[in-house]
Amino acid sequence: MRPLRYAINVTLDGCVHHEAGLPPDEESMRFWTAELERADALLFGRVTYGMMEAAWRRPATGVWPEWMDASQLPFAEAIDTAKKHVVSSTLSGVDWNAELLRGDLRQAVERLRKEPGEGLFVGGVTLPLALADLGLIDEYVFVVQPVLAGHGPTLLAGLRERIRLELVERAEFRSGVMALRFRPTAEHHAVVGGASPS
Repeated sequence: MRPLRYAINVTLDGCVHHEAGLPPDEESMRFWTAELERADALLFGRVTYGMMEAAWRRPATGVWPEWMDASQLPFAEAIDTAKKHVVSSTLSGVDWNAELLRGDLRQAVERLRKEPGEGLFVGGVTLPLALADLGLIDEYVFVVQPVLAGHGPTLLAGLRERIRLELVERAEFRSGVMALRFRPTAEHHAVVGGASPS
């Protein structure tokens, strides 16, 4: 089964607004590019899909905009060409190498996870909360910014039940940013699966 990985920037006080952290540098762009390249497909909700498309879709001219520097081009190429699945009940259609996911969220995502491949990447705020509540996220990647934002939205706010995680990898960037990779513990999987933990 393909693992579903959730990755997001988060400030020290839990803010996940896309502009709350440090401006991306070369090291962080390399990290995010590698995360995208580990995935066979990306999973977004309507809002995140719209934001990503506005920022990272290759213009019709085929030429990337002048504001994009050399460190951002590999990320732009990776996200532009990636297969995308968009969860939305309000959009009538999507393009940008994307397809709509409709109906029961658990069934739709479990179907994607059963397809062969290396993994799925989910980004955003609202959709990952729903997926975490359903016990469908296999890996959490929190890119912790050395910033206090003083405002929200905050990481997985409204989660119905506590999720126990174990740290499996840590990387520190020169900027002071830390990338922390976690997986739900066996105890958590046992509870979500309906069995009681030993």
